[in-house]
Amino acid sequence: MMYSHNPVLLNEVIEFLNCKEGGVYVDCTLGLGGHAQEILKKIGSSGKLVGIDCDEDAINLAKKKLVRYKDNIIYVRDNFYNLRKIIKEKKITKVDGILFDFGVSSFQIENSERGFSFKRKGYLDMRMDKRVPFIAKDIVNNFTRKQIETIIYRYGEEKYASLIAKNIVKTRQNEQIVTTEQLVNVIKQAIPYKFYSKIHLATKTFQALRIEVNKELENIEQGLSQAVEFLKKGGRIAAISFHSLEDRIVKNKFREFSGVCSCPEEIPVCVCGRKKILNILTKKPILPTKKEIQINPRARSAKLRVAEKN
Repeated sequence: MMYSHNPVLLNEVIEFLNCKEGGVYVDCTLGLGGHAQEILKKIGSSGKLVGIDCDEDAINLAKKKLVRYKDNIIYVRDNFYNLRKIIKEKKITKVDGILFDFGVSSFQIENSERGFSFKRKGYLDMRMDKRVPFIAKDIVNNFTRKQIETIIYRYGEEKYASLIAKNIVKTRQNEQIVTTEQLVNVIKQAIPYKFYSKIHLATKTFQALRIEVNKELENIEQGLSQAVEFLKKGGRIAAISFHSLEDRIVKNKFREFSGVCSCPEEIPVCVCGRKKILNILTKKPILPTKKEIQINPRARSAKLRVAEKN
């Protein structure tokens, strides 16, 4: 199956990464290779790109798209929380730029077998990496009511988390919840009709389960921290997020590495000892234009933050 793919904030990413001919870059979330293709064009035949993705399907599709650049790209099937290990194994010392594009991709959502979408009937899987044994079905059928409520509230920011968790536990007493369709019905039954809104009722719960299955927020923390180590002086790190939880982590990590003090105001002497490693280039996140959103509605919630190594 062929997938149409519109890389989000493409022009802005390429501009801010300031890709140089002969440079070394890392795309930590390769996906279908949209951003990678433009980076490879810029760095030329003497450049090198490391393309990382934990999804085997994504790697295989990207290889087809980027076949003409096969001599300039190194494919790595792994999670970017292993970035330090990956870069060292490839015997790379310093890089000119690193890109993160967080969240789930369109081709993953569109594949009903992956179980990411509440709009498509499929098995409750939600793994980005199929080697991971833990899936969304395990959460809804085995976790306690309190654990499920916490996940949905914390990672989905769902105000009806308690009602949804209660109905999940009640439903599974009679039958296992194994498909996306079943879970959507459970969520609909849990929320009174008067509280229905324009946003699909299952949106936040599905997001929360996906984040928990893939440990996405923990991975972002680790990946960003490790990325800074390998940037050259003047090298840049760019991160695209799609919801407030991701963006908050990026914002705070960049502030941390830019030397912003984290000590409480009541402490007279700074004790955090932060050093200014990064210079933040985007005081406010870069947002997609109206034109891009019209072409690619998925881009509407995207935010790009960029920083440069001192």
